[in-house]
Order: sequence, then structure tokens, then C-alpha cells
Amino acid sequence: MTDKPTRPETRLATDLVHAGRIRTNLDENAEALFLTSGFTYESAELAEAVFANQVQHFQYSRFANPTVQMLEQRLAKIEGAEMCRCTATGMAAVSAAVLCGLKAGQRVVSARALFGSCHWIISTLLPQYGIETVFVEGRDPNEWREALSQPTALVLLESPSNPMLDIVDLRAVAALAHEAGAIVVVDNVFATPLLQKPLELGADVVVYSTTKHIDGQGRVLGGAVLGSKKWMEEVFQPFFRNTGPAMSPFNAWVTLKGLETLSLRMTAQSASAETIARFLETQPGVKRALYPTLASHPQHNLAMSQMSGGGTLVTFELEGGKEAAFKFMNAMKIISISNNLGDTKSLATHPATTTQMRIGPEERAKLGITDGVIRLSVGLEDTQDLIEDLAGALAAAAAGALAAAAAGALAASATGSLAAATADR
Repeated sequence: MTDKPTRPETRLATDLVHAGRIRTNLDENAEALFLTSGFTYESAELAEAVFANQVQHFQYSRFANPTVQMLEQRLAKIEGAEMCRCTATGMAAVSAAVLCGLKAGQRVVSARALFGSCHWIISTLLPQYGIETVFVEGRDPNEWREALSQPTALVLLESPSNPMLDIVDLRAVAALAHEAGAIVVVDNVFATPLLQKPLELGADVVVYSTTKHIDGQGRVLGGAVLGSKKWMEEVFQPFFRNTGPAMSPFNAWVTLKGLETLSLRMTAQSASAETIARFLETQPGVKRALYPTLASHPQHNLAMSQMSGGGTLVTFELEGGKEAAFKFMNAMKIISISNNLGDTKSLATHPATTTQMRIGPEERAKLGITDGVIRLSVGLEDTQDLIEDLAGALAAAAAGALAAAAAGALAASATGSLAAATADR
């Protein structure tokens, strides 16, 4: 029997299919699904050695599991990270990455533009533990410079941000953060590891909701934390092992299947999203359309210096506020209303009343999230079908606005007539 040849260095599309694969002695082709909570030992002495970290052996699926490990190794390879640990949800990834190394009395600086639950962690949870938190306008280098002029333990940011697609200068912020003694945690969910590499731009830790593009088909929840081997083992692993935000083996197996098509999906969905964004920015009733590759995006040049593509999200603002936005969304026939994103099915949400509701109107105003803003996650449907669906929804919103204006004019006329009749009497 000959030895198996060493696997050569491979490119991204191959890594998405093969990286991290572990085959059992049965030589299965698809990744094996290990639905087991625990593992056994041939002797009590072996169990002791395993728990003393003297021997490598699976112990308990809360700590590590072969199926989850395959996903972790594959994600680490495509991210370019030394190590990855997968979590039950994206928010488990964010909260664990933030909390694992912080102590009372330390200081955290964060971009203001965060997903609602991430914003809550910074604004509400950390101060309860005696941790100082400071929000900055992520697009403003002067605010970062001022906030990071004193010792800081951690920086958290999204780029592009949810939902307004703000871009943060990752290189500049990472340099300032490291001078202040901070580690930089980047939520890279909108860009995915295919379109942006935060670690190459100076970040220390990258987090994902694998629920989004990485599974990409709306099936299972999950998250991932990636960083250096030293930080993951010394800082993150003790927190992870003892607090238990582990991903289930089944969810890991499904997500592995999602990774196999990530490159194909992102290429097609990003191309469709850019076409749709160009359509939307020309339409009457649309105040603005935001997409990183559009020349009209306020940070287009910065986005293109950090990203290799625009992604699957388009954000746009309708004239007429909430009423127009709701009429628009209720008129959609192909695109579904959902707060999820990164799916093969196109989804739209109204951030002010869903994902960003609990940050409050004052904070939404600072972020530019008006009642007319809609976030569109572009799927794999035919692009022209989606444009026709959007055009029909825009027409419905415009008709509603005309009807409302007509009703208002009629009411004003009636009021004026009544006032005149009363004066005649």
C-alpha cells in the first residue's frame, strides 16, 4: 500500500471545497457528521492525560468536535488566520470575542454604526461590568484619533456597516488602536472573507455570523471567531471552553456544504446587487442608493482600496418615509420581507422598525437611518426579475404618495370651504 501524496498548496475555489477535511478510516467523500456529545477513552490514564493537555484527543463536543473542527480549519484557511473557533450564532461570536479579554476598569472604543445587538453590547452590557465605552463616527479619522489618544483595550467595528454600508479605514484605525494598546475586532459579515481580508489590513480578530453568506441558504445559525494562535489559545479558548457558546455538529456540517458554493454565489449575487443599485439610484422617489462600488458612494475610493467587490447588500432611501417604505415592501412579489441577509433568496427589511429599532430614534438619526431606509439583500434570482419587482414596488409607493397627497388636498379644500361657509353665516 502506497502512502497518500501530500496535498499541494491550492487556490481559493479549491480550499472552499477541500480545506480542513478529515476522513475516517471508511474513506467517505462527503464530510462526516459526528453527532455525539462526548468521546471515550481506552483507559483512565488516557483520560487523565487528555484533560492535562498531554495528549490530543476529542473530549466533549462543547470543547471540540470533528465536524466543527473541519469547518474551523476551512474557515481559517480561506481567511488567512492561524486559528478559528466556531460558535452557536453570530452574536455568540461577537460577544465572546469582545468579553473574553476585558476587565472592569478597561476602555473600549467602537464605531457607532453597528448591528443593533452589537450596539447593545457596547452601550449597555459592558458598562454594567465597569468597562468604559466610547462611540465614534466610524467614517471620521479625527474622532478615531481623539478616542484612541489614551489607553484602550479593544476596538470593535463593522465595515461595511449594517445597514448604511459605511466604510471604516481599517489600516488607519488598526494603527491608531495598536498605539493605544488595543486589539481590533472587525465584524466582516457583509464583505465575507472573499471580498475583504481584515487581518491583512491590520485587524487582530475577525468575527462572522456564518448564518449569513457562509451558509448562505437560510438554513442554520452559526458564528466564527478567527485570529492568531496565541490570542485564540491564551485569551479566547478559556472563555469559550468554560462558557459554552459552541456550534452544533449538524450546523457545522450544513455550513461546510454552504462554503463549497460561496465563491459562485458571491460572484453572482454581487454582480446582481451592483446592477440593482445602479437601477435604484436613477429612479424617481429614491433619495439615494448606497453600494460600495457606485461612484456616488461617499467612500467609494476607500471601499475599493479595501474590498475586491461590493457584496450582496444594497441600501436605499425612499421619499415619503415609513409610509412609502411600508407600501413599497408590501407590494414586493418576489423579494421577501425578512431581517436575515446573505441568502440565496432576496430579502428586504426596514431597519428603523426591525434590526435597529432598539437603538432609539436619536441614535438612528446620527447614523442616517431614516424611516425611508430599506436594506436589500440580493439573492440568486434573475436580476431582471428583481428589477421588475422593485419597479412595481416603487410604482406602488408612488401611487400611495399621490393618493395621500390628493386626500390631503381634498381635506384642506373641505376645511377651507367649511371655514368660508361659517364666515358667511
